[in-house]
Amino acid sequence: MKTLKSLKVNADILRGISRKTVEIHHGKLYAGYVNKSNEISEKLGALRKSGKVEGNQIYSELRGLKLGETFAVNGVYLHENYFAILGGDGVPRGEVVRAIEEKWRSMDEFKSYFSACGMAARGWAILAWDMYEKRLMQYNCDAQNHGGIWGAIPIIAMDVYEHSYFIDTGSDRAAYIKAFFDNLNWDKIEELYQKAKKYELD
Repeated sequence: MKTLKSLKVNADILRGISRKTVEIHHGKLYAGYVNKSNEISEKLGALRKSGKVEGNQIYSELRGLKLGETFAVNGVYLHENYFAILGGDGVPRGEVVRAIEEKWRSMDEFKSYFSACGMAARGWAILAWDMYEKRLMQYNCDAQNHGGIWGAIPIIAMDVYEHSYFIDTGSDRAAYIKAFFDNLNWDKIEELYQKAKKYELD
């Protein structure tokens, strides 16, 4: 069962992302993913126990639940990363910065590229540790269960659904993306990077 993680960042210190946006985003959207993940898990358990599992690929209760499961669970995990890395001073530091600069030549080039990816995505722009590539990679997804890469661990998950910014910047997503970078906690990002890069797949 998924557990709702408390918001550790003080929303009042964020620049360009309002407390109202954070409270709705965390308290309603993220909480909704946690609750729906648990509901789906319970329904899948009951369906298995019923002995009436039908695996029809056009439509079945099982198919609907399994599709909803990946959307909800990925929604939980990506939001947990998103909120965990906010609340910093936005100043890049740590070994992760060297890894970023090694791949993208400079932090400015990375920010420019990642921001463009955020403008191109409908759902999420993600910097991930790819356990097959054994390096950082940038991936996009239009929905939580579309575009994810097996074997990649999110390090920076930037939510670009409109609920992340519309109250604060209207349709100006670029202003929100700038604010996102301004509020990043690079100490937490470094912690996540160090944990992720321990894992490699051949």
